[in-house]
Amino acid sequence: MNLFADLLAATQKEQQGQSAQPVVTQTGPRIQKSRRGVEVKSAREIETMRQASRIVATVLREIMEMAAPGMTTGDLDAHAEKRIREMGAVPSFKGYHGFPASICASINNEVVHGIPSNKRVIKAGDLVKIDTGAYFDGYHGDSCVSLLVGEGAPDHAKALAKVAQESLMKGLATVKAGSTLLDLAGAVQDHVEAHGFAVVEDYTGHGVGRNLHEEPSVFNYRTRELPNMKLRAGMTLAVEPILNAGSKACRTLKDRWTVVTVDGSLSAQWEHTIAVTGDGCEILTDRDF
Repeated sequence: MNLFADLLAATQKEQQGQSAQPVVTQTGPRIQKSRRGVEVKSAREIETMRQASRIVATVLREIMEMAAPGMTTGDLDAHAEKRIREMGAVPSFKGYHGFPASICASINNEVVHGIPSNKRVIKAGDLVKIDTGAYFDGYHGDSCVSLLVGEGAPDHAKALAKVAQESLMKGLATVKAGSTLLDLAGAVQDHVEAHGFAVVEDYTGHGVGRNLHEEPSVFNYRTRELPNMKLRAGMTLAVEPILNAGSKACRTLKDRWTVVTVDGSLSAQWEHTIAVTGDGCEILTDRDF
């Protein structure tokens, strides 16, 4: 999950009717700087993150099984918070920079940071992104899935969700000690664009551990802003490609959280928390257990 700086001035202009054009976000994650820079976790720390991530994976697997037309995003949020706490953790998102819920629930053209509500009813065929995190014994796990709820999802929604998941796995396939963040970014971008979709550039993955957002930023596209950093065993990252079916441009709604596509096209996202190893990576939020 990336919870980004509020576009307060832009929102105020919208509220005052000073801008008839969509506000295109150009923001990044609130990365917690460390005196040690990018942190390499010990075996003990990774074991704790493994437990936090197992909680996240369990909750997401349950939500994937229970989500159905007629439910509300508030129902899913209540379940997530209850289960995270039952398993001895605290929801990472709730209260984080003022976010009011334990999950982000973003439907169809909503890109990220959708606020759950008991008034938001999920319909058959909706493309729903559920992002959540758990804080356990001092460490975070973070993951996101894209769900096609019920029957009737259009073929292009199915394709978008499939390619988003594939792009995550393509990126993770490049990860090992000695590979670079540029390798990961290029693999994601190439797969997305080969299928005619657009990588959302306003939001990136991130390091994760004692803080929900740590160094480094994990881009999903090639950019001069991306240092050609070599990965080291023990680094822990949240990798999260976000794809739009149309334009990559996004804007933030007046609630100062929910981000939507400017052109109204669908958006999909998948995310895993991983630990870099000598010859690959361990997917800490793997739901197959």
